Amino acid sequence: METLYSLLWPLEWVVANIMVLVHQGLDFLGMDPASGLTWALSIVGLTVVIRVLLIPVFVRQIKAQRAMQMIAPELRAVQDKYKGKKDQVSREAMTKETMELYSKHKTNPFSSCLPLLMQTPVFFALFQVLNRRLEGNGTVSGSKSIGLLSDTLLEQASQATLFGAKLSSTFLKSGDQIEPKIIAAVLIVSMVSTSFFSQRQLTMKNMPPSALEGPMAQQQKMLMYILPFVFVLSGPNFPIGVLIYWTVSNMWSMGQQFYVIRMNPTPGSAAATALLERQTEKAARKGLTIDGRTLEQARLDEEAEAAAVAEEKRARQRTQPKRKKRNKAATSATAADATSDGPGSPSESSDTSSLDSDLPSDKPGDEADPPGIKTT
Repeated sequence: METLYSLLWPLEWVVANIMVLVHQGLDFLGMDPASGLTWALSIVGLTVVIRVLLIPVFVRQIKAQRAMQMIAPELRAVQDKYKGKKDQVSREAMTKETMELYSKHKTNPFSSCLPLLMQTPVFFALFQVLNRRLEGNGTVSGSKSIGLLSDTLLEQASQATLFGAKLSSTFLKSGDQIEPKIIAAVLIVSMVSTSFFSQRQLTMKNMPPSALEGPMAQQQKMLMYILPFVFVLSGPNFPIGVLIYWTVSNMWSMGQQFYVIRMNPTPGSAAATALLERQTEKAARKGLTIDGRTLEQARLDEEAEAAAVAEEKRARQRTQPKRKKRNKAATSATAADATSDGPGSPSESSDTSSLDSDLPSDKPGDEADPPGIKTT
């Protein structure tokens, strides 16, 4: 554990400094620096700063989740292709095709866990500050102060109470004190509920119907119900300050997801249908109508009318006759016949001569001799 604490020291230093800076800002605004509420709000400010820094990661998470939702039918097709095949070759082939699909769409199932994974070190660093420094359970270097969090501020924070409970108190280690147990129980319930509703709105509202079917969707539903209740088992061991951090972080995630799902939902999801309905109603309220129709209805009517005009134009268009291909040999023979049968051709002359020889002559002295009489 000492090795882990040594590795977390740089992040612990950052967490302590951010918390002290927020505390100084609240002191500047006139709040009591020794109040437990001031230190609790300092932890809230720390949470906000961390979540703002993680916004690019959250955007990547949303893109990855959408990509996973859109390729769900393809993943299901790959699974169906190798369904019932238990041999090693089929398993390797299914894994290869699945990874190729992830690579093609530039996503993977672990991208949706990035904010949670990146917050985990911050969580342990804050736990180190509250449990080992405020509570005085010892530190790696032997000194309790770290960064801007001096021994004076540590003493002040360790004595501050929020509704009668110290920020370093836990549900299990509060003894007979009822205040820490009540506050810890309220925060644990808040953690569970905010985590559950965050997963629910992401799964049920921002997924197309095709992504809600299949074994992967069933696994996500199971995680949606099971994962939040992990806090029921682990929460009683966390200091109240850590519970405040985690509850505020869950509330931030829920609000951030609500905004993204409402304004930029996944195509084909229930949230996308709701967004289209809101846009249509908004256009109608502002009077953005055409002949009593909404803009969407007018657009659809125009598309239908344009399609009808195009179809009518195609129907009226006369079919052009196609030129038949003629045989070259036949064409040459026809041309030769036409040339030989032309006026003045030898064949015509010979035919004419033979015809003329058979006809009686019209010239005098050229009458034909009667048969049987020979002229001398």
